[in-house]
Amino acid sequence: MAKALSEILADDVRAALTAVLGDAARGADPLIRPSDHADFQANGVLPLAKAVKGNPRELATRVAAVLAPIADAADEAGAGAGAAGAEAGAAGSAEAEAGGTGSAAAAPETVPTSGVIAAVEVAGPGFLNLTLTDAALAAQAAERLGDPRLGVPPTAVGRTTVIDYSQPNIAKEMHVGHLRSTVIGDALVRLLEFDGRTVLRQNHLGDWGTQFGMLIQYLVEHPEARPAQAEHSGEAAISWLTTLYRDARALFESDTEFADRARKRVVTLQGGDEESLAAWREMVAESKRYFEDVYARLDVRLVDADAVGESFYNPYLAEVAADLEKRGVAVWSEGALCVFFEDILGPDGDPVPLIVRKSDGGFGYAATDLAAVRYRVNTLKADQILYVVDSRQALHFRMVFEAARRAGYLPEDVEAVHVQFGSVLGTDGKPFKTRAGKTVRLIELLDNAVDHAVATVEEKNPGLPAADTRAEAKVVGIGAVKYADLSTSRTKDYIFDLDRMVSLHGNTSVYLQYAHARIHSILRKLPAGTETRVHPELALEPAERKLALHLDDFGATVATVIENFEPHRLASYLYALAQTFSDFYENCPVLKAPTDAVRENRAALVELTGETLKLGLALLGISAPDQL
Repeated sequence: MAKALSEILADDVRAALTAVLGDAARGADPLIRPSDHADFQANGVLPLAKAVKGNPRELATRVAAVLAPIADAADEAGAGAGAAGAEAGAAGSAEAEAGGTGSAAAAPETVPTSGVIAAVEVAGPGFLNLTLTDAALAAQAAERLGDPRLGVPPTAVGRTTVIDYSQPNIAKEMHVGHLRSTVIGDALVRLLEFDGRTVLRQNHLGDWGTQFGMLIQYLVEHPEARPAQAEHSGEAAISWLTTLYRDARALFESDTEFADRARKRVVTLQGGDEESLAAWREMVAESKRYFEDVYARLDVRLVDADAVGESFYNPYLAEVAADLEKRGVAVWSEGALCVFFEDILGPDGDPVPLIVRKSDGGFGYAATDLAAVRYRVNTLKADQILYVVDSRQALHFRMVFEAARRAGYLPEDVEAVHVQFGSVLGTDGKPFKTRAGKTVRLIELLDNAVDHAVATVEEKNPGLPAADTRAEAKVVGIGAVKYADLSTSRTKDYIFDLDRMVSLHGNTSVYLQYAHARIHSILRKLPAGTETRVHPELALEPAERKLALHLDDFGATVATVIENFEPHRLASYLYALAQTFSDFYENCPVLKAPTDAVRENRAALVELTGETLKLGLALLGISAPDQL
């Protein structure tokens, strides 16, 4: 696996710091950052100089002397190293007189380094500007080219993550509110799997509660309400369920006797009555058929086997409540079993309880979530649990996690994270609704996205047959919806604007998809026999260097995204890559390159850019066709 140039530089600078300062610098972070004045800048000298009470610029000068590159010609190398050594010696003497860093053991003129540094310059109060050799950039590109992982190693093999996301309700249609959890959760699954983790998807369905008494009782009394055929599409399934819910609710509100029977049916269902359970299972099966249809349209990885509803934990709730009481984690208050927290108070200054068991004997969401934590740690062996749920549930999860820690359900070595996100807004800046003020159906939203994308595809390919146009519009439209969500910091709200989402310009998935397709068009037009091969002996143009440096940063970007659960950083990287490629292609002719070697070298950068765009979009759950 390829090591990023920033990591290689960090090793080199750390070695030089240690050569100058000895033990005081061992393990120090050189703080390698991209720079506008060179390829990278090392900022770690300043904090080290402060720690040893030395002059940072003088220390930087000594470190620069150690890092002085060995030029190709031996005489140039000797002259350069000698001059650098003399400068370092003078700096060391001055520091010794001042009682600063010069009091450390004398440093050698050079230390074994990677050889990637072409030039080093001291800047400002003690920064090191580092320029890389063209050969180093070429070697990095060559090592990544053709590798399905682009040289990025998995770092979490043997670790297990349980991720809870999507969470629709049985017998109810999915709406725009389910979009972010589903799309963000799917991207995190892909990213974590890429990092080598075992990822267990958990679709926590809302499949238990008092509303099922109403629905089941209506079905029992109105068997004609059942669908005419057992197998049908997800769209037909949700149509039936929507009608069932509407009719059952209307009867519940208008007929008090039916309402009483419906309430009794809840008790019957919870008691295990087979007739009630059969009707309940029927609704669950119909809902799952619909959910799978939505997930297929969204191109996410959730399947029926990932569905673990609230009902799954129902047998454990009484046990969890009793255990929490026995451990002293939960106490009775005003007839309810609650967990209290000293630092969580309401507006009146009274503690806000996490209700495990309600005063009527029923169990709250907290009991289910605590049972789920215990199951995911003990049975699924999770060392990381992620909950992709909107920001409004932040207090709930804070209390659940703390209660689970107190009870021992969540050991210190298991990470629990509420991966929270903001809301989807309309172009008016308000919660996204239909013109009638109703919540937007998710399938309707996706269909509208595809319809909008048709115009974009027709603009780019006006002669394309209608069937092909529609097929491409599906790829473009669904990708646009997902990218608009994932390119926004998940903690922020974002505006759902289909016209902007399917635009060929700006930070959109369409722009990236067409950049990828354009790359493959370039590769197809290469003269016969042209190899996409790196030539390390060639000098690079500024646009080539910039593109190679950006390509090298892919692994570091993915690592940051995974560490912070922030897919938008990968989207930003890919958009910047597409822009950098556009600048490269404009300034560095590929098809009309001056020599075969230059053409092959540039074609290699083109191909690696395409591979990076494709893998990056795939990690976000977005398709990148070779031709659009």
